[in-house]
Amino acid sequence: MARTIEQIQSLILDKVSVTPELQALNSVSKTAVYRVFIYVIAVCQWSLEQLFDLHRQEVNDIISRMKPHSLKWYAEKAKQFQYGFNLLPESDTYDNTNVSPDVIAASRIIHSCAIVEQVDSRQEVALRVKVATKKDNVLGKLEEIQRLSFIAYMNTIRDAGVRLIVSSTDPDSLRMKINIYYNPLVLGKNGSRLDGTDSNPVRNEVKKYLEELPFNGALVLAYLIDRLQQVDGVVIPQIVSADARQGGEQYKSFDVMYQPDAGYLRFFDEEHDLLVEYIPQSSIL
Repeated sequence: MARTIEQIQSLILDKVSVTPELQALNSVSKTAVYRVFIYVIAVCQWSLEQLFDLHRQEVNDIISRMKPHSLKWYAEKAKQFQYGFNLLPESDTYDNTNVSPDVIAASRIIHSCAIVEQVDSRQEVALRVKVATKKDNVLGKLEEIQRLSFIAYMNTIRDAGVRLIVSSTDPDSLRMKINIYYNPLVLGKNGSRLDGTDSNPVRNEVKKYLEELPFNGALVLAYLIDRLQQVDGVVIPQIVSADARQGGEQYKSFDVMYQPDAGYLRFFDEEHDLLVEYIPQSSIL
């Protein structure tokens, strides 16, 4: 970005003040000959930097028109969507001049996004845009009016010929049964810590693992077991069963990993969907 004339002029004056051969040039008058020369040079340098900025922008515009965009570009542009704002004419950007940062942040309702290639109903390759918003620190689907606005935005900025399938749905449902062989010196029969610092360390760790999964990331049972083994007082964690479903479909069991169709998943009824049995381990390993 081009520097201002004042910035360039100040840098030259600073250099003059520390150069022994130029110590005689110490007049503070704005009409001093050497200061006039410095001003002229600063204006010339500023003009050159302005031309460099213009050239850089022209080159970037040419590249953006010629080069097909990547999946990462689509994901980044999705998160830049501003609900209730109009795009600049013939552009994929917004004019946020005089708009406060808080208003801009509130308008960017796309919290999580994943772009995946898939074959659509016509056996053609399309880009599926999975998105979720966040309310009260909880991921969820867009409201219908928000989804329609977002679809219009994505269709405006997409490359010509690229088919987009936008989806924003409720999280996939998860059910699990877990056996926890525990150290009775640390945990009680209901799984709470005996020192009273945590009433449900195992359940809390399971939920924390789900919350920390990257959007559209797979739930890997082996990784969950690793996390549970780090819980103080847990000797052996055993996942007895794991089932999941998308939308209103039937639950399907899985033994290794599960890729949520919505991009994220949760226990909808934790009391019944996350069953944990605590078994005391008399011989601590």
